[in-house]
Amino acid sequence: MADIRILLTDKTIAQLPTPKDGWYLARDTELKGFFVVVGKRKRTFTVQGDLRRDGKRASSIRVSIGATSEMSTRTARAAAKEYLAQISQGKHPKAVKEDQPAETAGKVPNDMPAAEITLRQAWQRYLEAHLIRKSGSEKTISGYRDHVERIFMEWLDIPLRELGIDPARVAEKHDETTKTNGPYMANGSMRTLRAIYNHARKTKRSLPPDNPADAVDWNHEERRDTGMGASDLKGWFTQLAALENPVRREFHLFTLLSGSRPTALQEVKPAHINFRRRTLHISKPKGGGKRAFDIPLSREMILCLIRALRFGSKMYPTQAQKWVFPADSDSEHIAETREDRDTLSKWGNDLRQTFRTIATAAGVSEFDAKLLMNHSIPGVNAGYVTRHKLLEDHLRSQQQAISTAVLSALGKSLTEDAALRDWLGRGTSRCATLGVEMRRVDLDREQGIRRAA
Repeated sequence: MADIRILLTDKTIAQLPTPKDGWYLARDTELKGFFVVVGKRKRTFTVQGDLRRDGKRASSIRVSIGATSEMSTRTARAAAKEYLAQISQGKHPKAVKEDQPAETAGKVPNDMPAAEITLRQAWQRYLEAHLIRKSGSEKTISGYRDHVERIFMEWLDIPLRELGIDPARVAEKHDETTKTNGPYMANGSMRTLRAIYNHARKTKRSLPPDNPADAVDWNHEERRDTGMGASDLKGWFTQLAALENPVRREFHLFTLLSGSRPTALQEVKPAHINFRRRTLHISKPKGGGKRAFDIPLSREMILCLIRALRFGSKMYPTQAQKWVFPADSDSEHIAETREDRDTLSKWGNDLRQTFRTIATAAGVSEFDAKLLMNHSIPGVNAGYVTRHKLLEDHLRSQQQAISTAVLSALGKSLTEDAALRDWLGRGTSRCATLGVEMRRVDLDREQGIRRAA
């Protein structure tokens, strides 16, 4: 579900719908930075604010206040005001020392004994020295932060050594989290704890050598098989054509046609599109900038991008100067890609799996499909493949085969269904004049840049 804004009260919180999967935020309309994280099994009062140093924004932190089942909204709101006031002063509300600046509250002095290093401090060092330094994505960092500050909230200020010498305590926490938050969250949070502990032990060798997370009896995780076959596409396209927001409609379609991770597409900029080479540059894929790559574009993908640029410039003229998929959000681009399953049955990684399924049906080899999806290629010989040498002709032809298979699955509905015909039918028939369309978009974009300057 998408995030919502309401006046938070005990009554309105009790009436909030429970998400079928994942979680969403219910932001308070009265106090900025105060919201409730609504999950399937738990609802948590939380605040978020910007720490400032020398008058400049240093970082944004999110701090849990407590479960909605354990305190009233009035009590949580009072605590939120106090927390936000401390954050505005550059202090972490849950720092070890009240007068310690937030920027140094999580840092570990080199001479600090291992027995005194808390989970909070170990997490802060792991965040700065590992995740940020290695260009971890915002989504990855947000996931780790959620595990540490929500699942392990009551452990933040206890020494890591206590967990190291008491692995049974960690195993019990895993069992408890499995019951309250589900098996996937329980496993994920323990992987986070394991990574933080291993990282801390690199510099604090006196910590117990055995990682306490190794005591966990891991929950079984089945690979999620939520992709569609060719026979499912007609119904999905009918749902997609009914979406009210045309920018979101094109975003989901491009996710399907490219097989890309939604998080990578969210931050695509007009400057990343090269109509001359027929490529889209993905600058921040999973794995960071070092794995940046170019997606070869089929005719259908180019038309999709052209529509997104035009719809975006009409609906969000300011945001569209910077983003291909603009939105009225804090980031100015599509930030939440989830849809109500009753409205759109498949989105996100469902479409990535669908791309892989359709690629097989279209006769695209597994090796080529992995290259198109920017998967790591195992084996020594694969390391000698120069991807950009395949890009211009071979990979683009494979991409076109997949796009053709996707649109062909619609059959006669592409011309008989009014909504699909108005959206895709006319555009598909303009493939012969695609060069004119691309030049026109380029001209519109250049004029927009001049106006902004």
